[in-house]
Amino acid sequence: MKIRGFIATLSVLTLAASFSVQAQVKIGVITSATGPTAFVGIPQKDAVAMLPKKIGNTTVKYIYFDDASDPTQSVTLAKKLLTEDKIDALIGPSGSPNAMGVLQVMAEAQTPMLAPVGTSAVVLPMDAKKRWVFKTQPQDEVISAGLVAAMVKRGVKTIGFIGRNDPYGQGWYKTFTPMAEKAGMKIVANESYNSRDTSVTGQVLKLMEAKPDAVLVAGVAADAALPQIQLVNSGYKGQIYHTHGSATSDFIKIGGKQAEGALVVGPMLLVPEQASDSVPTKKVALKFVTDYARLYGARPPIFAAGVYDAGLLLQHAIPVALKKGKPGTQAFRTALRDALEETKDLPTSQGIVTMTPQDHAGFDASGRVLLTIKDGKWLLVKD
Repeated sequence: MKIRGFIATLSVLTLAASFSVQAQVKIGVITSATGPTAFVGIPQKDAVAMLPKKIGNTTVKYIYFDDASDPTQSVTLAKKLLTEDKIDALIGPSGSPNAMGVLQVMAEAQTPMLAPVGTSAVVLPMDAKKRWVFKTQPQDEVISAGLVAAMVKRGVKTIGFIGRNDPYGQGWYKTFTPMAEKAGMKIVANESYNSRDTSVTGQVLKLMEAKPDAVLVAGVAADAALPQIQLVNSGYKGQIYHTHGSATSDFIKIGGKQAEGALVVGPMLLVPEQASDSVPTKKVALKFVTDYARLYGARPPIFAAGVYDAGLLLQHAIPVALKKGKPGTQAFRTALRDALEETKDLPTSQGIVTMTPQDHAGFDASGRVLLTIKDGKWLLVKD
């Protein structure tokens, strides 16, 4: 009888353990913590510690890998997470080329992917594959609208463009040009550079020959400082604008005195203390900045926000998906995809998010501000 009772008890415990395992949501995370894209991947990796470990009564397990900035490795790791770890969703990878490579793998596995990348190509144009991808950085169109508004307000009529010779820079030219032209401005020069270039002298000379009222730099972090520095050193007197890719401490550090006065449209989370209490995302942004600083002793780079906001999206969507399927099943993964797509008015660190079948980024303009640099620090431009 004792043996029979022990076996019965063991069976109950085993069954309970089985339910416990089934209730656990598994999220894969891939970032580029080493290699050329490490300046993006390291803060993204750091943000993983801030993701919710429990949502309601359901535990969430994060399985992390570093792809060393290698798109091929990103694909290999994604397949490993899908086949061996049976993940329910993926956050990452860091770089736009890496994300584009993983996209097809995730679509074939019918598993949601939350991509903290700059390029809109991961979700546009929308098709059957991209239905499984959700971009957790604001669309370029949102930032571009802010740039156009700032330029119009300051009387800009002609613009010189210089951007990275990659999907980020090329995408920005395609996004910004028609919006600027619709607002009555004209692009009079279009130049490009590689992220590892040490000089853009030739490009700057061509920009200055065109005599634009303003120049827009579409770069990322430290490399965006190169055109800024050489334009200033060459005596350019017009206004120099930047995309949100420049909204980093590295841009200020490398740009030095030449970065002073640059105008950047970027996330409010760089200066949440300076924002009005009426801004709907201020509370979330302040919490993110405060919690990150408590963990790492520094303010979070904007790249970390893509992973942090992915966590907020999952925290919102997982309870909805649990009503339609158990973690580890296709029913749950499909329900999770649907729940993410049905996100409405969700406050995140970078804006209010409302997804639709056509829009898998969904950020509004509430987290977008115009910034400048004064005395080596970000300053909110309020006019």
